[in-house]
Amino acid sequence: MDIPRTVTAALDDRPVSGARCLEAGAGVGNMTGGLLANDAARVYAVTNERDHALTTRRRVGSNVTDRLSVIEADLRSIPLSNDSVDLITAHGLCNVLAPPALSTIADELTRVAAPNCHLVINDYDPLPSDAPIRELFAIENATAELATGRPALTFHPAESLRRLFEGWGWQFDRECTLLDPVPWTANHVTAHADRVSSLGAALPDDMSKPLMAAANRFVTEIGSTSTGRMYSLALCFSD
Repeated sequence: MDIPRTVTAALDDRPVSGARCLEAGAGVGNMTGGLLANDAARVYAVTNERDHALTTRRRVGSNVTDRLSVIEADLRSIPLSNDSVDLITAHGLCNVLAPPALSTIADELTRVAAPNCHLVINDYDPLPSDAPIRELFAIENATAELATGRPALTFHPAESLRRLFEGWGWQFDRECTLLDPVPWTANHVTAHADRVSSLGAALPDDMSKPLMAAANRFVTEIGSTSTGRMYSLALCFSD
C-alpha cells in the first residue's frame, strides 16, 4: 500500500524497527501500514469501528498478518496489559474526540506504555477564523450536538495536546509541521456534508433540513480548499 507522506515524515525520527506498536484509532490503516513498513515487530491497530477494522486488514495485506493484530475495542478500555507497547501513534485521532474522552484515552495510553515508550500525535491546529470550511465543520458540530450531545470535531492546538500528555508524565521531544496548508479535497468536503446528513437523520425534519441545506450549500461554495496546519508531536514516557 502507498504510505502517505504525513505518516512517513512523522515516523522518520522514531525507533519503529523491532518495536511493539499501538495505533490508537486505526482509521483506514495508513499509520498501521507505515509502522509495518518500518519493520515494527508487532502492531496493535485499535478501532471501535468495524468498517475501519475491515479496511485496515484489506489495505495492509496478508503478507504481514503475523505482525498485525486489528482489535475492535474502545480506546477508553484498551485490551492490552500494562507496560506492553514501545511506541504509540495517534494519527488524526484527537480531533474526533470530545475533551472528556480525550483525557480518559490519554490515561489508557499511559497505562499500556512501557518505560521509554514513544508517542506520536499527528493532528490539526484550529482553522483560521476566515476559512470557509470552518463553517461547514461548525454545522457538523451543531448537528452532532443536537443528535448525540457531543461535538463531532474538536481541533486542539499542538500546545494543548502537549500539556495534556505532559500532565500524564510524558516528556516533550519534538514538534514539526506535516502540512501547511492542509489540502481539503472535494471528497473531504463532501464526506463532512454527508456526516451532517447522517447525524441529521436522528433529528426532526424542521431541525435537520436547514442544517443539511446549509452543509450542501458549502459543498458547492467550497469545492476544494487548502487551509490550516497539520502538525506532529513526539513525546517519550519514563516510568
